[in-house]
Amino acid sequence: MNVMIEELKQFSAAEEFLAYFNIPWDETVVNVNRLHILKRFYQYLRQEHNLTSKTQEALFEIYRNALERAYQDFVRSDAATEKVFKVFQDADAKSFSIEKLKSTLPGAR
Repeated sequence: MNVMIEELKQFSAAEEFLAYFNIPWDETVVNVNRLHILKRFYQYLRQEHNLTSKTQEALFEIYRNALERAYQDFVRSDAATEKVFKVFQDADAKSFSIEKLKSTLPGAR
């Protein structure tokens, strides 16, 4: 069993993952995007192939790079732009303006 994976299973906060991989972070970015960062981290890991055949050192680097990349996505951007969660993906398809909403009121012109 991979020791690193077992240790990671114990974590629940983005800060724990960032500290484990020794990635410096801005608390403001993490406070606003913690779930988005972790979800993106998972998405990046799912794109990796043959993880079970990697050495401990190689796995550590792959995981660290994926987390660093996920964190940087939200340093440079925001949750609405990155659309990690379905609610943000669906919001684009269903977006509307206040003006559009006002135009649906009775007597509005």
